Amino acid sequence: MSIFVSLMLLLCSIQPNEAQKGLIQRGKASFYSKRFTGQRTAYGERVRVGEFTAAHRTLPHNTLVEVTNLSNNKSVVVRINDRGPYGKGRIIDLGFSAAKALGMLHQGIANVTLRVVGGDRLVGLEPKKEDPLSTATSQLLLPTSTEPVGNN
Repeated sequence: MSIFVSLMLLLCSIQPNEAQKGLIQRGKASFYSKRFTGQRTAYGERVRVGEFTAAHRTLPHNTLVEVTNLSNNKSVVVRINDRGPYGKGRIIDLGFSAAKALGMLHQGIANVTLRVVGGDRLVGLEPKKEDPLSTATSQLLLPTSTEPVGNN
């Protein structure tokens, strides 16, 4: 009995510092509606419509995950900044902008794959609109700033 208790204590005390890069998960994704804007996440951040963020039950805070919509092969990279989803059968809750880039706003739920990509930069990928023949081509979407751009 003491071996069992010791083993359980050991396993419960092990916490990963970083998600395994390349870890793949498949399931259903949902997204936050705009009405959650301004509310706090599990990590104390405010939900913002323009950010590529997401909620996952087990991945560590700030993990970067590539999410691919299996119905149209669109992909985005999101940063985990919340816990969830709590809807049955869902593996990730996406921020509004990430869901829009994946083309899942009308359906509300999409079949997706998740792949941990690691790193420390927040970026999003979506197919280029000017090249309708190639769905594999992607463009980089960097977070927008509220400061004006121009010569000072």
